[in-house]
Amino acid sequence: MNDLANKKTVLIVEDDDTISYLLDFLLSREGLTVVAATDGQKAHNLIEEIDPPSLVLLDVMLPFIDGFELIKHIRSLSNWKEVPVIMLSSKSHEKDIILALNSGANDYVVKPFQPQELLARINRFIQT
Repeated sequence: MNDLANKKTVLIVEDDDTISYLLDFLLSREGLTVVAATDGQKAHNLIEEIDPPSLVLLDVMLPFIDGFELIKHIRSLSNWKEVPVIMLSSKSHEKDIILALNSGANDYVVKPFQPQELLARINRFIQT
């Protein structure tokens, strides 16, 4: 096991079932608890209901409420303000990455991603 073991919770907000399953598998294998939402509205509701997680993996393009609106909401809540957010997107243009970072994302990963690279990025934010 690596440094991700024995950690708390990661909120995955991803509407693609295959990617969501892969992320859940990868993170669960590393000893993390996963909470998932399949659209922006469900994520918004979860953010209101659950304790802040150790990290959020947030898709940009989501049904109902997009990732940019969700990150604004996350950053507006005092108890969620410092939660690391890694945005995931198939959008690879510089303007999209800059928008995400300027909106409060801690990192931005372009899909398709390399699983071990994503785990390394997650590990930067979830410390033992």
